[in-house]
Amino acid sequence: MMDRFFLYDEKEQTKTRFVSFMGEHQRFDLAITQTDRYYGKKLVLNLQGNRYAIIGQDDLEEPGYLESVFQLDDEDAAELRDFLFEVI
Repeated sequence: MMDRFFLYDEKEQTKTRFVSFMGEHQRFDLAITQTDRYYGKKLVLNLQGNRYAIIGQDDLEEPGYLESVFQLDDEDAAELRDFLFEVI
């Protein structure tokens, strides 16, 4: 059997917020994890769409970022962006 080569294997205390809200056209079920990793950005998991991204304020300001990462149309991405601006 081959020895496993780990790049890292660490445990860390995190803070996770689970939130669900209804947008104009779809429901959002999110897990937002705050950690000491990722340079202050948060790990945002879309539990409905099985997609996730490491998101900071700069990412929210990037045109088309949420649309691409979470495969959303412009309207749904705008609703998610408005919410995330409040929590990130």
